[in-house]
Parts: sequence; C-alpha cells; structure tokens
Amino acid sequence: MNKVCLFALCLYLPFLLVSLHSIAQPAQPKPVQNTEKVDREYALEASMLGYFAKDGSRNPTLKANKGDRVRITITDTELMTHDIALEKLGIKSKTIQEKGASTSITFTADKSDTYYCTVPGHRAAGMVGTFEVVEGALTTATVAGNVPVKNGRPLNLNVESGTLADWTATGDAFTNPIIDQDPSPVHDKDMHIGFEGRYFLSSGGTINYKQTGTLTSVPFPVTQPFAAFRVSGGALQDTRVELVQVSTGTVIFHSTGQGRATLQPVVVDLQPYLNQEIFIRIIDNETGISQIPYIANDKMAHINFDEFLFYPTRPTFPNELKQKDIIILPPLDPVLHAGLSGPEAANVMTLPTGFSITLGAAEPDVVKPICFTIDPRGRLWVVEGHTYPVPAPEGQGRDRILILEDTNGDGTLDSRKVFAEGLNLVSGIEVGMGGVWLGAAPYLLFIPADFKTDKPTGPPQKMLDGWGTDDTHEVLNSLRWGPDGWLYGTHGVFTHSNVGKPGAPDAERTKLNAGVWRFHPTTHQFELFAEGTSNPWGLDFNDVGHAFVTACVIPHMYNMIQGGRYFRQAGKHFNPYTYDDIKTHADHVHWVGERGPHAGNFRSASAGGGHAHSGAMIYLGGNSWPKEYRNDVFMNNINGAKLNQDHPVRAGSGYLVTHKPDFLTMNDSWSQWLNMKYDPSGSVWAIDWYDKNQCHSPNPDVHNKTMGRIFKITHKNDTRVKVDLTKASDMELVNYQLNPNDWYVRQARTILQERGPNKKVHKALKEILAKNPDATRKLRALWALHVTKGLTENEMVDLLASENEYVRSWAIQLLAENKRVSPETLKRFATLAQGDTSALVRLYLTSAMLRLQPAQRWDVMEALVQKTQDKEDHNLPLMVWYASEPLAAIDMKRALEMAQKSAMPKQLTYTIQRIAAIGTDDAKKLLKDLNDQVGKQTHSHENHAIQSLIAKVLNE
Repeated sequence: MNKVCLFALCLYLPFLLVSLHSIAQPAQPKPVQNTEKVDREYALEASMLGYFAKDGSRNPTLKANKGDRVRITITDTELMTHDIALEKLGIKSKTIQEKGASTSITFTADKSDTYYCTVPGHRAAGMVGTFEVVEGALTTATVAGNVPVKNGRPLNLNVESGTLADWTATGDAFTNPIIDQDPSPVHDKDMHIGFEGRYFLSSGGTINYKQTGTLTSVPFPVTQPFAAFRVSGGALQDTRVELVQVSTGTVIFHSTGQGRATLQPVVVDLQPYLNQEIFIRIIDNETGISQIPYIANDKMAHINFDEFLFYPTRPTFPNELKQKDIIILPPLDPVLHAGLSGPEAANVMTLPTGFSITLGAAEPDVVKPICFTIDPRGRLWVVEGHTYPVPAPEGQGRDRILILEDTNGDGTLDSRKVFAEGLNLVSGIEVGMGGVWLGAAPYLLFIPADFKTDKPTGPPQKMLDGWGTDDTHEVLNSLRWGPDGWLYGTHGVFTHSNVGKPGAPDAERTKLNAGVWRFHPTTHQFELFAEGTSNPWGLDFNDVGHAFVTACVIPHMYNMIQGGRYFRQAGKHFNPYTYDDIKTHADHVHWVGERGPHAGNFRSASAGGGHAHSGAMIYLGGNSWPKEYRNDVFMNNINGAKLNQDHPVRAGSGYLVTHKPDFLTMNDSWSQWLNMKYDPSGSVWAIDWYDKNQCHSPNPDVHNKTMGRIFKITHKNDTRVKVDLTKASDMELVNYQLNPNDWYVRQARTILQERGPNKKVHKALKEILAKNPDATRKLRALWALHVTKGLTENEMVDLLASENEYVRSWAIQLLAENKRVSPETLKRFATLAQGDTSALVRLYLTSAMLRLQPAQRWDVMEALVQKTQDKEDHNLPLMVWYASEPLAAIDMKRALEMAQKSAMPKQLTYTIQRIAAIGTDDAKKLLKDLNDQVGKQTHSHENHAIQSLIAKVLNE
C-alpha cells in the first residue's frame, strides 16, 4: 500500500473507485444455484449505496403473504464485502466480496422484518430495507396518466413521435438523443433501461457521456395537480431534469438520476401551479472527465428521460425514485498538475501572503519519506520506507534513517548522512533520551546513539513487541515526546496488537487497536492513553499540553483525554460496559455531498478536500508567524492535496474545533504529505511520500517507490537559526522554557530529563512556576520539574490550590501518574470534585479516578455525578460514566443510589444496564425493587422509560 493511504486511511477507496466506474472488473464468479422451491423470490444488487431491485428501486419494500416461502438473493456490484440479514428472524447469508458473486437467505414469512447488511458501517451507510407480511395482493394498480396538451394538441413530451418536436436543443448532448432499443446502443450492454412506449431520451448514455447540452420543451399549462416523469443517469449536480415556472423563470422542481441506467418514475406535486405555464429543461453540463490521473472518467455523467404525464391524484409506483434516496455527488475538483518534478511541485503550490515554500530535498536524495523528527541541532531525521507495505522476513528489512541538514540556510538540505539501514517496516521515529526510538511493527525499538558521531553505539533493542501488522498502514506511528516525559504514539483500528515486553505473558500485555498509547523511556511502563477513532496518523500537543489527533474516514478531529473512549470506525471497545463513546470535537468534516466520506474525495475542495488526513502539527513555532496561526491544528488532506487548518476553541471541559481556510494548496494530485514540524527558526518542514496511488494496498507494485520530497515553509519574518541545544548549560535549558518557540521548550525539557535531577535546575524552575504570570510558562516549569523529579507529592498537592485551572488540572494528572495517591491527596481530590468551578479540573479528576482502584473513587464520583452544569458537556457525562462504571461490581446498591442522584443524562440508564450484566439474583432483585419503587411514583416519561429498560434487561 502506498504509505499515502497509510495515513489517509483510504481503507475503503475501492468503494469510491467503483462508484466512479474506475475499477477493472474481474471475471464474474458463477452464482451458486439454489433449487429449493419458493413462493416469492427477490433479486437485489448490493452496493454501499443500498440494495437495488431490477426496476431501479433502492432498498425496495419486499412483500409476501404469511406462510410464503421466500428467497432473497443479492449480487455484489462492487469489490466490497456485503451480506443480507433479517433482524427479527436472526438469519444471515454468507458474505460475498467479489463483483458478480451472489448469496441468499431463504425463510418462511411469519411477520414483518428489516433486512440489512451486517458489515460494520454498511447499515448506517444505507444498506437497509423493509420486509412486509401482507394480506391479499402484493401490488396495487397505478392510475392512468395524461399527456400534456397545449391549444388542444397533445405535446411530444414523451418523444413518442420519434422526433424532437416541441423541444429545442443546445450543445451536442442532444444531437441524436432519441433511442428505441433496450439494451441501448449508447449504454453498456448489461444496463437495463426499462423505458415506456417506443422511445426515450438520453444525453449520450455511457458511450457519449462527455457531451454536454440542454433540451428545453415548449411551455404548457398545468391542467392536473400531479405529474410524473421517468429519469435515470448520473446522481450529479449537473445532470438533471428541471420544471420551470414560465412567469418567473423559477425552477419549481428538479431531479437527477441516482447513478443507475434504469428509468424510474419521479412524482411532482403541482397543486400550487395549477393553470400556470411551465416547461421542462433537461440539463447535462457534466462531462464526467476526471482530472485525477488514476481515477477513470465517470460514464454516468449523462441524463435519461421518458414519459412526462399529468395525473388527477398522486400516482403510486412500486419503483418510484424518491428524492431522499438520491445521493448526489458534487462536481469533480479541478486538478492542475500531476507527476511533477520536485522543483516544479514547489513552484505550483499556493500559500498565504507572506509565505514561501522551497524544496529541501527530492529523489534520489530522499525516497519514500514515511516519518521524521527534528533533533536538538535542528536537523531532520528521516525514515525512508522501502519495506512498506509488506514486512520483510526478520533481518531482511530495507528501511533506513537519514540525517539531513541545511548547513547554509538556503532551505536546501545539503548535508546527508545515513544513520542506520536494514530496518523493517518503520512507521515512526523520535530522537532523545540517549538514542533513536522507532515504531517498527511488531516492535518498538530503541537504538542507542552517539550524537557527536551520529553513529549507533549498539544494535536495536526491542523495548516492546506484539505490535500487529494486520493492516500495515495502521501500525504504530506518530511518535512524539509528551509534556510529561512519556513517548506517545498512535495506532489504527484494523490492526490488532497485544503489546508487552519481549517474552511477557498475556496477563502482562495490553490489547489495543485504535487509539493513543505511551511508553516511559526510563521506567519502561507502557499503557493505552486513550482509545478509539480510526487510523490516526497525526498527534501533537497544544500550548497547555492537551493532545489532539487527526483521523480518517470518520470525522477527523479529536482532543484525546487520558482514559477517554472515542467514536470508532469499526469494532467494539475493549470494555463491554462502555455503552457510548465521545464523538468528534470538530463542528465540520472535510468532505461534501451525501454519499459519505469516500465519495467526497476529489469532489470536496470547497470543504477541505476529502476524508483522508495525515500528520498533525499544532503550530507553536514562535512569534515570526502571524499570531492567528498559534495553537491551530494543521493536517494534510491527501485526497484534496491541501494543508487543512482547524482552530480549537475552549468549550466546557474541552474544545470545539472549527475550520479555517485551507492554509496551502499543493495543486498536484500526486502530493502526499505525511507530517509537518516546526524548527528553531519557526519555519515548517514537511515530508511528501509523493506517489500516484493514494490508498493502501498490500501489493508493493501499486506504488512508485522511487520518489519522495521534503519541503520547507517559511514566513517572511522567519530568521534562520543555527543552534545545538545539546551544548547548552542546565540553566540555559531552564531559560529555554520561556522561549516563544515551543521547539526550544520541548527539546530543552527532553535534554533536562535525560540529564536527570539537579537542585539548581529545580530551584530555577520552581521560581518560574511560582512567579511567572503566564499559565503556559507555569506549565512548562511544572512539566520540566516533573520529568526531572523535582517535585514532592506535597508540593504537587499544594498546586491543587493554584488560581489557574490548567495548573490544577495538570497537578491532578501528575499526582495520579503512578496509579496511586495518598489518603490525604484523595481527600483533596474529593474537595475539588465538590467545589472546583472548572469543568476542565473535573475532567482531569475523572481521568485520575480511572487510574485508581475502584474502591478509592466513591467520594469523588458521588460529587461529580451531581454537577448539573456538566450534563450537556461534550466529554464529562461519558467520562464520569467510564470512571464510575466499575463501582457497580463493588457495591450495586450504592452505585444505583449514586445514579439516582446523578445529573448526568445517562448515568441511571447505564447503571441499570451494568447491574443487569452482573446477572446475579441479588442484581435482579435490586432492579425489581427499583422497578417497584418507580411504579409507585408519579407517572412520567422518565419513569416509564426506566421501567421499560428494566423489563428489557431482565428479559421480562
């Protein structure tokens, strides 16, 4: 797979490609014959857009009489896994994956049901319909329609004259539009049109889809309250049928096709326009021509039309095309360039005023840069991903680490060293604490290094193993030092890991897939920091140490809270009592259209470019860049070839993230930036995988593995800095904690951590913590004191009284880091839970409780659940549940009493479910007692809901 999608998490790009008719079709497997006799048989085509009948209806209502033997057969129309199941009956077909493959379910009709696809996410995407058991006939007759008449003459609006009489054409799409055959000579031979009468209209079919034009009818009076016409073709904005009011020129109705060739009737309510004149306008302004070199043209960029009729009452059609079922695609984005040289690629990019971009390096000097970091001298450590996408046998890896440096400040990386070679499937790198840290599934590696000679001082050490390689674009990645001195990283949802020290048994390992993890460089502790999202390939911390990740396919932005559980692209949370998870912190997505994230790719420039994101940089690079960029999140939009910019704003306990105009447009469809970081000058370096293919594939031949680029973004105020922080004194490193450029802050803190405790350092840092008025500087001092072991528990407890909510919050996190606190500290936590006015502090308290033994949580949780001001908070109701959930297993009665006092909207509901899951006689009796208690209270919707839930969980 191209590492591009490694991060883009275009895991399901085949769906997009199929919908754009761009996948080569394999030989169709022969369907398995089912000879069982049935009374009703239905054949449906399966795609991510839904189940389709031969007449074009999407998710049709399937009917049978009670007792009928029914068979539903589905045939896959794309390279995608599908099946069909009945919800109430609980039966499911085999799964199919290849285009043309078929499978079925056979059953006896007993009661109405719902049919759907069980593949995760497919039902939500629209693969769901109704099965009805009815009495009598299964179909109803449709009332007859009437041809519009003008001046006593029937009009040729159904083209049954075989000519364009009563129509006027422009452009070339309707030069020869009248067709009298099915299969049609201008459509693919396997397409069924299903027209009425002798003729129908097409603006070119799948053969001449590039043609454009319009066809306009003569005006005519509306003589009956309803009308219907048949339409098919592209579900595209610019392939549509319009009804236009003559007197005002207003379009009173319009409809596209739904991306299929079969004509379907569309019903129009014309009651407001009775006795007024209208005309029909058929528009095809869509050429279907793709400017993406590896996306084929869209042959459905045409419109088919037939049989416009008036009706005295609303007609009913079994295959009516309803507007809610049409999922319209916006136009393709224009792509200016593809396959450029490195200098050309830099020249065509569009940046804000005051910024410029230079090519730092390109092939052959750097090839397939998959991850990088910047060292204390401002040099780039870049991993070339030669092994990806297929792990090599042990000892046969081909990845290497380059050290690149701009020695004269011209933006060109003119110095190049090879630090290490022969590495296997490296996906993340960080430097510090005595060496180089690598994510290289199945290992987290450490290479001890002499940074004076830039040579390893020993072989790679396997710090952790058990990292999965199920999906090699979702392995551990985005290594980055956290404010607390831990090494952080991310991990994707379709790769399953069981991480521990080499040789550790399962009991000492941590299972994970999607989420953020961390590893301590000296204690060698490993833990899951937060779980969920999809395939995050970007992680950074803002000015107050809050973590953000960028994700793909699902909404893209998450503020990752310690102990949080977030919306997942797939799979279940490891804790079965999670019940719900925290959703995106963004108020937007970067794709447009109604078909979902995949179909939004290459059609969403206006919104940011598409669903696939890679890299995350929260810009804290100093004062040379305009202040509006500070603390904003930058991520590359791979499909859109844009650098998106999102703006987090504090809201309640966390953030609301809004979209700012895209910072940079690459104007090159092969561009695939994987990460960005700022340097000592405040300028930003970016690595570009650069490849025609944008999606993961296990086939290494899919990718061009000879290219790669590194770019440098500079503001006109940036001044080149030559620095080597490894030579700085301890006190100089302390002073760097006050630097406006966080590069100095982070590098200096890591060096201080490596050097270890120092009383003079501690004294100077405590001075900053106590006296600096800026909360961010206080935090920097606090973090540096923590990593150098400069604070006692009592000193951190004293910080709980700080006037600043960020200092109080971080004091809570650091006090609970070792998963134990003193009784005195726990009492202080309870006091804060009762009286602290900050939602952020209450959020950190919930995170801290998740790290302590459940029996220690009662006082804090009993206070937090009652905070009415937090009931609408984005994070707290669920975080409070995660922290209080285990209490039910300790004392069910007390947990239930706590839930009954709770202000959190679902605390009682979840507690009932949790107690029911315990399943003992005592648990059942407790819930029955609650049911009786509620039954004696005043009738209300809430009490009825509680009783219904209790009945459900007790199966009564």
